[in-house]
Amino acid sequence: MPKVVKAIKFTAVLDSSGNGSGWHFVGVPREIGERFPALDGKSRRVVCKLNGKEEFQCALMPSSGEFYIMVNKEVRTRLRIYSGNSVEVLLKLDDSKYGMAMPAELEEVMRQDPEGDRLFHALTPGKQRSLMWQVSKGKDVDLRIHRALIIMEHLKDNDGKVDGEKLYREMKRPVF
Repeated sequence: MPKVVKAIKFTAVLDSSGNGSGWHFVGVPREIGERFPALDGKSRRVVCKLNGKEEFQCALMPSSGEFYIMVNKEVRTRLRIYSGNSVEVLLKLDDSKYGMAMPAELEEVMRQDPEGDRLFHALTPGKQRSLMWQVSKGKDVDLRIHRALIIMEHLKDNDGKVDGEKLYREMKRPVF
């Protein structure tokens, strides 16, 4: 395996899936992607900066011997980039604990709920990030706290497993 680099810059084209799904991505050549280790044995986590402006944590997703990075609509809108545009990409190794920022509300709920904390940390890193994302997308602090509490309750009620459909319904419960 090639030596891990601190950061690498290259130019790529923003592409869309072409199937109408709305997915957009930037291709990463194999020789660049392989310079970032799979820290948990599977996922190559990086911090990506596009056009010197927009920075976000993400995974290098493998596909046919190459890699790609998903670029969401919010990022594309802020940068005013569209499918077919060239983008400047700067990749750095993401050596953070979770591969994304831990929402303060979820961290506090886990601090107060040792059993929920234990169950959360028994999940795979990907499931942890998914739950963290659910909390972080709340528009205000009350909603983020509500979601964190629902997630902890869900984990305890389901023996530490995540039932996506059930959790979705539980998240719809009103905030009091």
